[in-house]
Amino acid sequence: MVYRFFRLICIVRIVALSVTILLFFYLLSETTLYATIVVIGAAIIIQIAALIHYVEKTNRDLARFLMSIRYSDFSQSFTSPRRGSSFRELNEAFDEVIAQFHKARSEKEEHYRYLQTVVQHIGLSLIAYDAEGSVDLVNNAAKKLLKARHLTNVKLLSGFSQELVDTLFRLRAGEKALVRVQEGDEELHLIIYATSFKLRGKSITLVSMQNIESELAEQEMQAWQKLIRVLTHEIMNSVTPIASLASTVNNMIGSSMHTDKGNGKLSLETSEDIQQAVATIEKRSNGLLHFTEAYRNLTRIPKPKFAIFSAADLLDRVLQLMSEQLNKSDVEVTVTVEPETLELTADRELIEQVLINLILNAVQALGDQSDKKIELKSVLDDRGRVLVIVADNGPGIDDSVKDRVFTPFFTTKKDGSGIGLSLSREIMRLHKGRISVQSVPDQRTAFTLRF
Repeated sequence: MVYRFFRLICIVRIVALSVTILLFFYLLSETTLYATIVVIGAAIIIQIAALIHYVEKTNRDLARFLMSIRYSDFSQSFTSPRRGSSFRELNEAFDEVIAQFHKARSEKEEHYRYLQTVVQHIGLSLIAYDAEGSVDLVNNAAKKLLKARHLTNVKLLSGFSQELVDTLFRLRAGEKALVRVQEGDEELHLIIYATSFKLRGKSITLVSMQNIESELAEQEMQAWQKLIRVLTHEIMNSVTPIASLASTVNNMIGSSMHTDKGNGKLSLETSEDIQQAVATIEKRSNGLLHFTEAYRNLTRIPKPKFAIFSAADLLDRVLQLMSEQLNKSDVEVTVTVEPETLELTADRELIEQVLINLILNAVQALGDQSDKKIELKSVLDDRGRVLVIVADNGPGIDDSVKDRVFTPFFTTKKDGSGIGLSLSREIMRLHKGRISVQSVPDQRTAFTLRF
């Protein structure tokens, strides 16, 4: 039987129970039908239990409602048409609260996924960890920077840089630090900012890390360019009239020597001395003008015209351009490209200029040694960046000068201008890349272009 109203059901159950109880006592006092009396007694017990179970259903629904909220079980439904209008509002309230909790939970999960997406795709490296170093969060940028696929504790970074680990544990909220990390031939300058917050009653430190090596190099190059602009401007303005006047005086003296011979005005020997001195002034002035013009090139590099091209084609083209020089110097060249389909995005002509300069430097460094080898290589590094490497087995570069080889005006060659590697570094800076050097004396020197 299906009843639609709670009160009616309760009344019917109570009336039925009362009738059954009266019948029980009647049979017990007036008859000897003991089997029937037992059956009627059992029926009374069953009716009482059923009535209690029916009345307590509201308590069970309330308990089920609270448990569903506690365990975030939003599949529960409290719709029941059998108990009438007196409980309809309560059931609707239960369902509405469940729906609101479900909505709030869904919005919370959406916000969490949104923040996770932002954190994982942002270019800034982020790490969150507790006082023991246990990592709660590390984004893809940090994994790529630190070369750590899975990072559970910052102490595991000791192999990457112990100084970095010490700095992370030392930093307090609002502080910042600069950490220098030497990784093979690549040097990283990590600027680190720290903040802290409470999460689940636990103090969490959140740090952001960024490699500013390229920014430092750019600032340094811009400072050199400003200095070069000032120097070349002043030198050109001063030397140009000197060279012009020296040329004019030299021509006048030369003409005078032919027209005034023997008139006693100026001896031939004196005229020759003056002409030689003025010619020397003119020569040195023109040499200084050419020298200054060379350094002007640092401020005149054209803006790169980016294109996608094959790394193998780039190296083959450079070898074709340098084949005569390499054959003349008897240099053995090996070329490696991994993978063979490797491509890079750059200005092809400018990068060819850099590679030609590096190969010429390598040929000069090899000098007259018997076994001359140059290796051209293009690969991907651990962070997925394209590398182009020019290596030789020459005498190498001393550690005392290795950090200065990219500085304008600095050179170890007798006839060098100190401009080639500076131009190469500026070209790589315009490509948002870097050039670095790694050298083992008398074994190997490698210049690496990172794109």
